[in-house]
Amino acid sequence: MLDSNSTRRRFMAHFAGTGLGATLLPGVLWARMQEAGAREVTAEMLGDALAISGLDFSDEERERMLESVNDRLSDYQELHELKIPNDISPPFHFNPLVPGMQVDRSVTPFRMSDLPRIERPSNLEDVAFWTVRELAELVRTRQVSSVELTEMYLQRLERYNPLLNCVVTLTDELALAQARAADREIAAGRYRGPLHGIPWGAKDIIATRGYKTTWGSPAYQDQIIDMDASIIEMLRDAGAVLVAKLTTGELAGGDQWFGGQTMNPWDPSTGSGGSSAGPGSATAAGLVGFSIGTETSGSILGPSSRCGLSGLRPTLGRISRYGVMALSWTQDRLGPMCRSAEDCALVMRAISRPDGLDLSVQDLPFNWDGTRAATRLRVGYLEEAFEEIEEADYRTAHQRTLEELESLGFMLTPIHIPEWSINVTAHSVEMAVFFDELLRSGRAELLGRQTRADGLRSARVIPAVEYLQSQRARTMMMMQLAEATSGVDVYLIPRGPRRPPGQSDEPPPYSHGRNASSMTNYATHPALAVPNGFNDAGLPTSMTFCAQPFRETELLTVARAYQDATDHHRQYPDLDSAASG
Repeated sequence: MLDSNSTRRRFMAHFAGTGLGATLLPGVLWARMQEAGAREVTAEMLGDALAISGLDFSDEERERMLESVNDRLSDYQELHELKIPNDISPPFHFNPLVPGMQVDRSVTPFRMSDLPRIERPSNLEDVAFWTVRELAELVRTRQVSSVELTEMYLQRLERYNPLLNCVVTLTDELALAQARAADREIAAGRYRGPLHGIPWGAKDIIATRGYKTTWGSPAYQDQIIDMDASIIEMLRDAGAVLVAKLTTGELAGGDQWFGGQTMNPWDPSTGSGGSSAGPGSATAAGLVGFSIGTETSGSILGPSSRCGLSGLRPTLGRISRYGVMALSWTQDRLGPMCRSAEDCALVMRAISRPDGLDLSVQDLPFNWDGTRAATRLRVGYLEEAFEEIEEADYRTAHQRTLEELESLGFMLTPIHIPEWSINVTAHSVEMAVFFDELLRSGRAELLGRQTRADGLRSARVIPAVEYLQSQRARTMMMMQLAEATSGVDVYLIPRGPRRPPGQSDEPPPYSHGRNASSMTNYATHPALAVPNGFNDAGLPTSMTFCAQPFRETELLTVARAYQDATDHHRQYPDLDSAASG
């Protein structure tokens, strides 16, 4: 008799791939197999499965099916024994463009916004909440050295991490070495650009050579991946200084990790949101100059909104994900979490390019002009979503944002995004593929959140045919969204009150806002969380600015104009009062 667990895993994997998996109820099927001591699927087992599924085939058709099913068992076993490295993705790549979409392939000069004269304050820690644009000017003019900035941020990370629990690993030795190198280069006249010498933090699903990459889970808390992710290399090439690996919710879900919960600096009694919880908390708290988060379904926008940041979820295909833990090859994106829209643009300029390793990345220029007149851009807003916000404080903040944009000269156009209810199963299926070895090895029991393990198990019985059909439906949805947003360059979706701790980072259950947010996420449209005020509890409110694929510069240009005229993004929490309270 075959080992029952081995048999169970083999047949579960087989039927998940044939489209019968959803019909094979494990309790009945595995009991029958163990009772019979079966080494292969029998006609009776197949008949039971087909009966449950509602499919009816002739005896001859069933016989041919049975032969084919059993012939494939050895193939599946051989596949299970193959060691597939984490950095191997499927040989097909998601394209966010739909027929009729045009992208700008012309290259234009890079220009930052104009700044008034920047002077070093007497207390260097006063610059902890300055934008990258301002910090860069201090470094470029040699008023501040990279070593000074790095030591200042390292001290703040050590001081406030007990309050916020946002750090997995301080990379202080690496950081100081990179900072000293930056200072030598700048002194020699080899200035690399606005990120040169600027300290930053990486979400801890991004591989960094010589340091743990824990994925937020007790199952991987001692994991060292002997490589640098492409984004680590790109930011190093830009001269940025990595000061910390920042927390992520377990397997990039939520703000709970093996070290506890990451907290919101505006209210340290509440979580910062997930799963880019550490980048959100640390950047909002002035512990890094900027950070890099990742998003599959709300993990950049969620914590950025809660913590009052300008967090950019780029188009899928803008930034390489090589060396980064995968949840979904057709949804995962990396993006900057910063204190201003222009900061996001400065980071994007360094990381938005192909690396030859993540073949989903398209070779498109990222053109930034911080002096560009924004009011020629067409701005729309999701009218129904604004109307359904009931809470007075959020409603006031969002209405004020529309009025402020109009006062700047933007002509606002109401738009309607159609409802879409078909579930896209990409996330759960692709996550189960990446963590297949974890489940087969039995190590899923080590996960701190067994709901994550449950998701890996249940995904094994999603039929391959239904998975691919849902992706075809996804294309239909993307076409509908493209048509609905074709008349504007940027469109706005309001965010309501956050969900209670432990719930999804998706916007609260306002149907129009949630529907639009979900559609833009599955279509992998770029989106930017833009702080736009405070609620009655003194916590940040946020507006989501969206655009069609690869139009991040239009998105950031409108947001920059809004931030130039307001100061919501310049507010910061009082950490010392929070710590003493």
